[in-house]
Amino acid sequence: MFPTALPTRKRRRPEAAFAGGCEEVKFRDVTLFLVERRMGKSRRNFLSNLARSKGFCVDDALSADVTHVVSEGNAAQELWSWLEEQGFRETCDKHVLHISWFTESMSAGRPVPVEIRHYIQNPAVDQRSCAHPSAKPESAVSPYACQRRTTLNNHNKIFTDALEVLAENLEFCGNQGPSLAFRRAASVLKSLPEALRCLEETQHLPCLGEHCRAIIEEISECGSCSRVEEILNDERYRTMKLFSSVFGVGPKTAENWFCRGLRTFEQVLNEPSIRLNRMQTAGFLFYEDISKPVSRTEASALKIIVEEAVICVNPSATVSITGGFRRGKEFGHDVDFIIKTPEAGQEDTILPAVIERFKSQSILLYSDLQESTFDLRQLPTHRFEAMDHFSKCFLILKLKGEQETGRDWRAVRVDLVAPPLERYAYALLGWSGSTLFERDLRRFARLERGKLLDNHVLYDKATEAVLIICLAVLRTLHHEGFGGAIAGVTVEETTAFL
Repeated sequence: MFPTALPTRKRRRPEAAFAGGCEEVKFRDVTLFLVERRMGKSRRNFLSNLARSKGFCVDDALSADVTHVVSEGNAAQELWSWLEEQGFRETCDKHVLHISWFTESMSAGRPVPVEIRHYIQNPAVDQRSCAHPSAKPESAVSPYACQRRTTLNNHNKIFTDALEVLAENLEFCGNQGPSLAFRRAASVLKSLPEALRCLEETQHLPCLGEHCRAIIEEISECGSCSRVEEILNDERYRTMKLFSSVFGVGPKTAENWFCRGLRTFEQVLNEPSIRLNRMQTAGFLFYEDISKPVSRTEASALKIIVEEAVICVNPSATVSITGGFRRGKEFGHDVDFIIKTPEAGQEDTILPAVIERFKSQSILLYSDLQESTFDLRQLPTHRFEAMDHFSKCFLILKLKGEQETGRDWRAVRVDLVAPPLERYAYALLGWSGSTLFERDLRRFARLERGKLLDNHVLYDKATEAVLIICLAVLRTLHHEGFGGAIAGVTVEETTAFL
């Protein structure tokens, strides 16, 4: 989506005003060329005229004078193949850039400095070097979370905690785009092998804009960020965070309760006009238990319970733990499992049978079974969907063990998913997370490989063919922390199957 900072068509100046040649060229060391493919002719003409009105020189052809090639929506491989056919070579003073650089330059009214995050990398070239001071900086950090190996030891927690508060607050306000930008910045900082020592070290890191760097600078100098402290003390933020911590309560419901003047659980439960659904009722009933982190030891104990039930129903089925525990985390808010059935069609019946098994053992406290809505004819989807269409159930189970409450069990959230056999690799990939890893893997597939990837299918746009993910690569899927690469497989191989 093109940022709102640019003029809309209603405010567009007459084309004659641009064509008259009376605009002053202010930036003679910059000559732009906008790639028409994907962008479209009318949009390209509008953006070219906009740039000229701000003092930029724009060539309508890819001439030798062009210094900045700007592309929108083109896969890197296809774009670079075309550029090389035209004889274009990227050098110290010639750059191939995402539309984001153009947008920022138009907003600033001048060419903004080119950063690593602006470049469209040539997939055929691993490394570039240039002795000129303005050369493109080398960076060991990929702009894609799916190509970064993130350790469980976060060396920049003071910064990432602040960025995630800002992201969460924006999510509560419905501003998903800016929220995602803060999430990406936090993910980059988590991937660094050591703590930041000075602001200059962020200069060539991807996904860190001026706002993020200003926050890092303030924290470095003052020990905290005034904006973050303001949010943490904001009544709306604190109430939204409290309400959305309840199982079954999303941001919209939390917002509704806040707007009614409710601020505590007691007020919600005593409000006659509020009718809780089954999930929310269970969320409040078992809140004390399921709001506590689940340990890796408890996750292992739950795996034994789930495996016993699954094998009792289908001796040939297997169970794999996913989510944060598969990524190596020591604690999580729930435990996710994928059930793999040996024959096609068995996935449709196994979850109801497993739920009945839990009932017979008197360990089932809550269950929400969602039948499969998977339909290959409707795939792939072009929008990001965090949840797939496979058969799944959301459960609350009793886990035996001494508890501070005086009883011999605690309530724990467990999610089970049973994909079709031929979709197992996609389910394993999607349920191992993190959400940002999944987003960036799809973004990498689209922008760098010209393919569409979602929770169910990999689609080659060029050949219009559905591809199969190699299980030999994905069966060892195991992230090292938030957004990490596949353990046992090199970072490059993480996206090699694309």
